Amino acid sequence: MPISFDSENKIFKLDTKTSSYIFQVFEQDYLIHLYYGAYIPDNGVADLAMRNCNASFSPANAVIGEHGFSCDSWPMEYSCNGTGDMRISALAIRNHHGNASTDIRYVSHRVIKGKPALEGLPSLYTMTDDDATTLEVKTLDKVTGAVVYLYYTVFENYGAMTRWVRVENTSDKPMDIQRAYSACIDLPTMNYNMIHHYGMWCKERTLVSRHLEHGIQAVASKRGSSSHTYNPFVALADDTATEDFGEAYGFNLVYSGNFAADIEVDFNSATRLIMGINPTDFCWRLEAGESFTAPELVMVYTAEGIGEMSRIFHRLYNNHLIRGEWKNKKRPLLINSWEAAYFDFDDDKLVAFAERAKEIGIEMLVMDDGWFGVRNDDRSSLGDWFVNEDKLKGGLSSLIERVNALGLKFGIWFEPEMISPDSDLYRAHPDWCIHVPERVNSIGRNQYILDMTRKDVRDNIYEQMCAILSNNNIDYVKWDFNRNISEAGSALLPVERQQEFFHRFILGTYELMGRIVDTFPHILLENCSGGGGRFDPGMLYYSPQIWCSDNTDPIERLSIQYGTSICYPVSTVGAHVSACDRTGYETKGNVAMSGTFGYELDPIKLSDSDLRIIKRQVKDYHKYYDVIHNGDLYRLIAPTANGHRCAWGYVSQDKNEAIFTFVTMLRCENSTFYVRLKGLDPEKYYYDDETCEVHSGALLMNAGFNFKNLPRSDGSSFVIHLKAVDKK
Repeated sequence: MPISFDSENKIFKLDTKTSSYIFQVFEQDYLIHLYYGAYIPDNGVADLAMRNCNASFSPANAVIGEHGFSCDSWPMEYSCNGTGDMRISALAIRNHHGNASTDIRYVSHRVIKGKPALEGLPSLYTMTDDDATTLEVKTLDKVTGAVVYLYYTVFENYGAMTRWVRVENTSDKPMDIQRAYSACIDLPTMNYNMIHHYGMWCKERTLVSRHLEHGIQAVASKRGSSSHTYNPFVALADDTATEDFGEAYGFNLVYSGNFAADIEVDFNSATRLIMGINPTDFCWRLEAGESFTAPELVMVYTAEGIGEMSRIFHRLYNNHLIRGEWKNKKRPLLINSWEAAYFDFDDDKLVAFAERAKEIGIEMLVMDDGWFGVRNDDRSSLGDWFVNEDKLKGGLSSLIERVNALGLKFGIWFEPEMISPDSDLYRAHPDWCIHVPERVNSIGRNQYILDMTRKDVRDNIYEQMCAILSNNNIDYVKWDFNRNISEAGSALLPVERQQEFFHRFILGTYELMGRIVDTFPHILLENCSGGGGRFDPGMLYYSPQIWCSDNTDPIERLSIQYGTSICYPVSTVGAHVSACDRTGYETKGNVAMSGTFGYELDPIKLSDSDLRIIKRQVKDYHKYYDVIHNGDLYRLIAPTANGHRCAWGYVSQDKNEAIFTFVTMLRCENSTFYVRLKGLDPEKYYYDDETCEVHSGALLMNAGFNFKNLPRSDGSSFVIHLKAVDKK
């Protein structure tokens, strides 16, 4: 059983095939964390909880203090505020007395086959009850009547588990949740590097690693979305860990709103990580009988390096987060109109794009921003989701029929959560945008944000979208979100609930997005937020792919896509070839192939030589699709390693096929270039399509591949395709 309980010693043990997680019901029903790491068969680890009990006048429980126990120094399973633990706390509930002292103790538990869904929130799921097992631990704060359920779901075959929390008010008085992180993890040392992302628009998810220091270090967003700046992911890797060796813990929050990952190294040089909803500008009123559910945290452990941590996330998300018709279905090869035309298009221009796209072998035309209201630039019409027939003179149905007649599918762009001040919707309902009393609204990209906490607002947008999607043959929707939230408030929320706004906003977005997905299950939904400003597991629950970045420069994309791969699978990464001048189309295609692949350019302007390259890329897309989208990723050379080269590869699950990509970012004086490949079977032999040579997997991985005769100029690239063959 992946979950067991030693009733004599009151120890819980949660096991995957490669990891174990152990905690205990201690004296006075405290929950104490004991171990998280590589799989161990027994649970005799109770002494691991013993810590120096005095940090700085550390308070102790009056009954069990003589054992050296203090909440301030021992590893607590779910840390609480104001009752002895002076470190960062996962839970703080302000009671009717006005204080936020919180103290939960064990009451009971049960084991559930499968995995419950989270109310109103995206989460990992199971196809059958055999896919996972869930532990529910019931705890109680006896003073306030707050019942806190701690949930642990074990995905035994993945080396992964998930955690989340539900708080229920069983008293007859209201209480306010000031913070409810999804999990607390106490580790016994500080010998870790903290790996996370940083970035900005057009430079998302650059990886950074730094050694833990005493004190508190954190990554967070309070922008109303997970953001370009940081991502709801953090890893702790052993000091000696590499891509291929060493311990790595990965944590990814299934949430698209304000988040925080806080890490404290205490006086014992022990490490605590808490992760969940950012408590800044957050407070949730719980009336008697009400409950609150915190989002889910995905936790991965491996002793086989950072690369294996990534592959576990990829397998887990492909099988238990991505869902619907497009979960395993091959994605259509598309061309998007944005960089080709921006707002300057009509139906004839789009049909001309489609005609040339058909010649190339592209399967879908996507009409981006500018088709609705009186939208000729970014200053008007968001919220007015009716067709601009000055542009589309025959109407939307006529355009789609012309595109479909060529054999192409059709996609369309929406920005449902936004509203322009110059729009019919704003003039009719100015109170529908997010605002606070007596303050002038900040404006971003010439737009405001609709109050998604309101059902009447969501219903209006849903009905407008349905009118378009129900009456036209649309196969794809790009859902954009092009600014962050300021002046956060709702006209309908009472004063005591205004700090619920940020969370209620994202719950409203999830509800609307879920309605669209459920009503139109055949549509391929791609999320976007100024590129990758909302690239998180919460969005992936509704859309199987997300536009990775507005930056389509292939050299810039290397660090963006490389960083994204730390926990997100290639099937989710929206990546296109554009007309930028940085490199030739060979490299543009080789980089974009490590994503959903498509084009973002005017196909009519392509030269004959560029057309030949692109037609070959289209063939390669189909040829390599399975190994790239269903294989395992191996990162070979990070783009930040030396600033000269970047390399990665995909290997099929059966080790019979592989594709490796190499990019020269900046020519290096050293002409000798050896790379050891990864992921192959050392016992198998592989045929190289390009050289027609056969080499053993052992040779390619141990001796390496010599690239001295291959392109090395700035922006050049090449691909190696290998297939297993009988021994030469």
